[in-house]
Amino acid sequence: MTALPLEKARQIIDAAFAKGADLKLKPLGVSVLDAGGHLVAFQRQDGASFLRPQMSAGKAYGALAIGMGSRKVEAFAKERPHLVAGISDVSGGRVLPVVGGVLIRDKAGAVIGAVGISGDTSDNDEAAAIAGIEAAGFTADPG
Repeated sequence: MTALPLEKARQIIDAAFAKGADLKLKPLGVSVLDAGGHLVAFQRQDGASFLRPQMSAGKAYGALAIGMGSRKVEAFAKERPHLVAGISDVSGGRVLPVVGGVLIRDKAGAVIGAVGISGDTSDNDEAAAIAGIEAAGFTADPG
């Protein structure tokens, strides 16, 4: 059994969409990646723009690649832009250093994946990601 099964990824997405509805957010795209950066699940709400899969996955991938939530990745990119540009290059452009990517930790504190959300403001994307992760019984690590 994987540490992040599809059923849990779907729970994360459903809860993130519910949080988005509660907050009256714009249509979201939600990517759930496992600890190796592989896509477990993605869904895009009706009306979300066509780049939401790549943008949401890029936020999650960046969090996993650097080992910190994308809030810190974004700050890191401002402090050391050449390093983050290099990381983006070696990842094939998969890293999007923008708030909205949150690490998923299991009960033991191990990183088992990340959620990336794109569609509203970065802070709102992050809030929906945290809500999704926590609803699935995991610990959200945004920073």
